[in-house]
Parts: sequence; structure tokens; C-alpha cells
Amino acid sequence: MTQTHTGEEFHVFDTTLRDGAQMEGLRFSVADKLAVAELLDDLGVDYIEGGWPGALPSDTEFFARAAEEVNFKHAKLVAFGMTRRAGATAATDPGFIALLESRAPALCLVAKSDVRHVEQALRTTPEENLAMITDSVRTGREAGREMFIDCEHFFDGFRHDPEYATLVVRTAIEAGAEAVVLCDTNGGSIPSAITEAVTELRRRLEVDLPADRIRLGMHAQNDTGCAVANTLAAVQAGVMHVQCTANGYGERPGNADLFSVIGGLETKLGIKVLPDGCLEKMTHISHAIAEIANMAPNEHAPYVGHAAFAHKAGIHASAIKADPALYNHIEPEVVGNDMRILVTEMAGRASVELKSRELGVDLSGDKDALDRITRRVKELEAKGWSFEAADASFELLVRDEISGGLPRPFTLDTYRVIVDHDPQGPTIAEATVRLHVNGGNGEDPEHRIATAQGNGPVNALDAALRSALATRHPRLAELSLTDFKVRILAGSTGTDAVTRVLITMGDGEIEWTTVGVAPNLIEASWNALAEGLAYGLNRP
Repeated sequence: MTQTHTGEEFHVFDTTLRDGAQMEGLRFSVADKLAVAELLDDLGVDYIEGGWPGALPSDTEFFARAAEEVNFKHAKLVAFGMTRRAGATAATDPGFIALLESRAPALCLVAKSDVRHVEQALRTTPEENLAMITDSVRTGREAGREMFIDCEHFFDGFRHDPEYATLVVRTAIEAGAEAVVLCDTNGGSIPSAITEAVTELRRRLEVDLPADRIRLGMHAQNDTGCAVANTLAAVQAGVMHVQCTANGYGERPGNADLFSVIGGLETKLGIKVLPDGCLEKMTHISHAIAEIANMAPNEHAPYVGHAAFAHKAGIHASAIKADPALYNHIEPEVVGNDMRILVTEMAGRASVELKSRELGVDLSGDKDALDRITRRVKELEAKGWSFEAADASFELLVRDEISGGLPRPFTLDTYRVIVDHDPQGPTIAEATVRLHVNGGNGEDPEHRIATAQGNGPVNALDAALRSALATRHPRLAELSLTDFKVRILAGSTGTDAVTRVLITMGDGEIEWTTVGVAPNLIEASWNALAEGLAYGLNRP
């Protein structure tokens, strides 16, 4: 039977700083962890698992600094560790004492729930494992901490020996755990198996426990690609606590993505889990955490990805023109995102019209211009241009068709690039440009020749061009190149291949991208560079 919950009784528990940090290639400094914790608190999650104090010196430092430096508005900090060792007591176990000394208001302890792991990994008896759980939870409670138990390998253990796995959960509940978390540790489950196991577990627990004492949680790894679906399935089966990581970071394929889970809970299941005004922060916080992690944001992530509400096919654009809800499953603004129309070789007139309107140009009353622009886009895309990634180039094309174009800051005569390779020293590129510089205030064009050096041919061309333009266009100093991408187009081979270059520039307020395509890298780069500067210098 499907369960429903209210936000007051539901926990969103983030473990980016502990389980997410196990992702290959990801390493948080203590300063990074403090910054991520503040972002997660701003999002409004209930608990932030900060790491394992006592086991990792950097985590010990993090908890010490967090207690002094971070003023949590919404979340409680959680220290992760293990139940006390077999044959010891929690009150004297050094690892458990380190958790208490972290000053974290909540502790999350991993416990074995698969009897095979108890006997073969812990090398103790099933009875002692239960005693370890009881002693650890009670000792933490007596010290004034909220206590969570993570039942490691629960779903495998429940399939192997449901009686013992149930007994582990019951023991933790009776000892006073705030929630007992069912972990799909190897990520091998699918949603139907999660639903079946959680439903059967609740049936077994309700034989001798009141329903209001059975607070279960879900921790899903993503090895089958089902972590988010498994988490939502568990919630529908009665789970009231979800453990996730920002952007799905974690070991192997990762964990249940915090933003997808929250999006599903709030917009699909109707369970309000964030404070008012926080859901719309998801996109910004997802990207901000990715920056801190030095990871490229996932463009195609649900809800928060740059492409989450991007529409490419012409038939989609036609429907969206009538009503955006026909192809958007929610309003993008709900999660702080935007709808985008992509203009490609698939574009029809509706795509061009909507994209132009998005860029501030209304073509709805100009059928001839729409036809010309659509035809031109298709021709250029067939030759390798990519306007879906280069909005600025598309806007320049549109304005060229409807109003004679934006004023260009220069007209090129010629350019030349020389690369000087010295085996005993650095390779130096030198570029010379000859052009007519057009003034911004009606001055007559002025012929200029400029030469500059750079660490590569494109860098040298950029420097020479800026030198030639600087006097008449001082605003050029505000424009900087922030990204440069080169791609050999599919289907081309060898040194004769056609090259596509995407250049992203910014002026401190916004960024824009232009595209250049040519048989050689330097010419393609020049095309993109010239358009990028033209677009930037025409910005208000």
C-alpha cells in the first residue's frame, strides 16, 4: 500500500561530504567542505553528513571548524562512524568517543544487517552484532545525540535471511534510533524489488511495533542506474528518510542524486521537504557544488541540467509555441531553471521564432525573414556549424537578416600567423593583422596593422586584434575569453578534416558563445573570435 507523508515527519539527509566524497577523482578540502555545507543548508536539507571524525584527520578538522564557523539555519550536522567493536562497550570505544567529541548533534552508525557479513566480515555472532547496535544507539542517546543506523547490505541480507535482517531493524528501533536506513550498498536492486522488500519489512515490524515508531530510511547506490527510482519507490512503500548526494556523486556510478530525489518528492509525490522558497534554488546550488568539486556540471541532469528543459525537434517547438506545458513536465522556474529552444538542422520556423524571441527579437510578423533564417540555419548546420551551442552566433545571423546586422568593430583585410619552434626554448606564435577599424561614434574607418605574440596561434591572433582595436574600442578591455573548444567533425578524417571551434567570452555580467567552422583550426578560430568580439562590443 502506498504511504504518504508530510514534510514535518520526513527527513532529507545529504551525504555528499561523506559518501559522495568517495567518488573517483573527487577530493574536498576542509574549506571546500565548509562551503558545500553552507550551500546544502541554504537549500534547506534536514541533515548534512560531514564525514568520519576520528578516522580521517581532515574530517576531524572539518567538524571542529564547522562547530565554530558555520551557523546552520536549517540543517543539523551528522558525524558518521561504526557501531562499537565486538566485545567492547560504546562508552570506552575510541572510535565512538571520537564521534561524540566531534560535537555533531547527530550520529549515523553503519551496522551489519546481512548475517553473512556479521559472521564473515565482523567475525562475530549474530547476537553480539545486535548488542553492538543496542549499546551504541543507547550510549549516543544518553549523550544527547540523535541516532541513525545505516543497515549495510540490507536488501541482500533480507533476501538471504529476512528474519535476521528484520531483527536488526527492530533492535535499532527499540534502542531509540531516529531512523533505520535500508542500504542498497552494492546498488544491485531495481524499484520493484525495493517496493516488495520495504512492504514486507513493514508488515513484519508491525506485528509487535506501533506504526508510528517505524521510521525507515533509504540509501541507494546507482549501480543499475535506478538509485533515484529506488529511493522514490521506497518512499511510496513507506520510507520517511532519504539519503542522497549532490549531483549523484559517490563511489562507482554514484548515489541517488539529491536534486532529482527532491524534485520527485516535491513535484511528483507532493511531499514538501524544503522550506518555502528553497526549491527554486536547486539549479544554482547544484552548479555551485559542481564548481567547488571541480567537476563539470552534468548538462543533462534532470531538473537542474542546462539541457533539462531544452527542446530541439521542430515538432516540439511547434507544440511549445502553443503551450509550454505540452512538452515540459514542470515549469522550469519551479526549480530555478530555464526553458531553452535549440536551433539546429532539425529546426523549423517555430524553433527559429521561439529562439529569436528568447534572444529579444520578435519575428512573429515577418514570415519572409523566418523562412530566410530557417533556410540559412539548415544550410550552415549541414556544413558543420552548431547554433544550439552558440546563441551569440545565432543572434548575429538573425540580426543580419532583419536589420542589416549589428555594427562590426572591424573589417578584415588579411592576417598571418607564424609559429617559431625552438627545441631549446618555448614555442612562440606571432600574428599580424591588417584591418579597417570601425569607430563606435560614426568616425571613418581607420586602417591598422598590429603584431603580437602568444603561446599559440589563436592567443597571438587575439592579442594582435585587441592591439589594433583598443584605441577606438576601449570597452574591449572588459571582454575576456573564458572557454575554447575544438572538435573535428564526425565523418572527417586526417589532417584534411573540417574543424569546428566554439569560443565563450564574458564581460563580468554574462557569457556568450560563438562558433566558427573552416577547413583549418586557425581560420575556424578566427571566425569564432571575430564574432565573439563583435557581439560583446555591441552589448549595451
